[in-house]
Amino acid sequence: MDSNNPKQILIVPLDWGLGHTTRCVPLIRHLQQLGHHITLGGNEWQRKYITETFPGIETIHLDGYDVSYSKHSRGFMFAIMQQIPKLLRNVRKEHEWLLELSEKRKFDGVISDNRYGLFHPSIPSVIMTHQVLAQSGMGDTADSLLRRLHYRYLTRFGQCWVIDVPGIPNLSGKLGHPSPMPGNAKFIGLLSQIVPNSHVGEDHLLVLLSGPEPQRTLLSDILWEQLKEYKGKVVFVEGSDKEPRQENNSGFGENGRYFLRITKESLQPLIEDASMVICRSGYSTLMDLAVLHKKAILIPTPGQTEQEYLGKHLHKEGVFFHAPQKHFDLQQALTDAQLFPFKKLELQGAHELYKGVVEEWVGSM
Repeated sequence: MDSNNPKQILIVPLDWGLGHTTRCVPLIRHLQQLGHHITLGGNEWQRKYITETFPGIETIHLDGYDVSYSKHSRGFMFAIMQQIPKLLRNVRKEHEWLLELSEKRKFDGVISDNRYGLFHPSIPSVIMTHQVLAQSGMGDTADSLLRRLHYRYLTRFGQCWVIDVPGIPNLSGKLGHPSPMPGNAKFIGLLSQIVPNSHVGEDHLLVLLSGPEPQRTLLSDILWEQLKEYKGKVVFVEGSDKEPRQENNSGFGENGRYFLRITKESLQPLIEDASMVICRSGYSTLMDLAVLHKKAILIPTPGQTEQEYLGKHLHKEGVFFHAPQKHFDLQQALTDAQLFPFKKLELQGAHELYKGVVEEWVGSM
């Protein structure tokens, strides 16, 4: 790569949870190492996370989609569907934002993580996703309509980077491997902000919470109460900007540690030292677990069809143990998990594949 010809690249991740932002980390790191200038577009907390990870990086504000979620699992997708008109307005708004911004800033390329309005008619534009096959949870007819709409948006971009490996085994199952694929699709492997090392421990049970409210708090309350009966070491990561629990780790005795939020640098050793991880089945979390080959009990966000599919699919494949949030019993889940195979996903080159795709894309500018 000719470092004397640096490119100006705009990267904009979706604001639905932190995962879309964290999985942009390896892309930013690699592009910076190649000598290119990166601008990160996002809301306040996305920009804060990226500037803490990459001091000195340029950021620019772009409002998020501001989606609200239902408290009840049956209403989750219905609540999302009701907001489709607002989401489509946001897509049009962000497209207009990009057209206006590109008049002032001469970007050479745009990488969008699941933001469908960030394509440009004269600038190489890429959309990243692990969910090519969008699921409505409302039956085959609704899924078919959603799929046609989804492909229409994906093919507005020059390339669609699918965050997984081709073939079997893979991590995303049918979500990232539908037939037929969009004509502009390219697999870029797995994107994890974690750089694995040789240290792997078996020290504690790690609770790693994330995802939309109010379901994150509901699961937190369930696990907090049940962990008071747990006799082993536990690390509880709340994953929230709310006020910390007043009792902190007192319910766990001397064997407990509690964090409200945690940095990437502090989180990695906690995952590496965990004998078991309890977490949502968000895709970015799954990629981090796959990098470190960790055992996990997945509790999908109720009503979120993507997470529910991934939890059940990876349980069936023997990779991660799956348990629904409703009537969750920690002791029973830990007992059942002792008999689970926890097969390691051996995906050769999965965490390096993106580098070649990115370099080829930049080289074509």
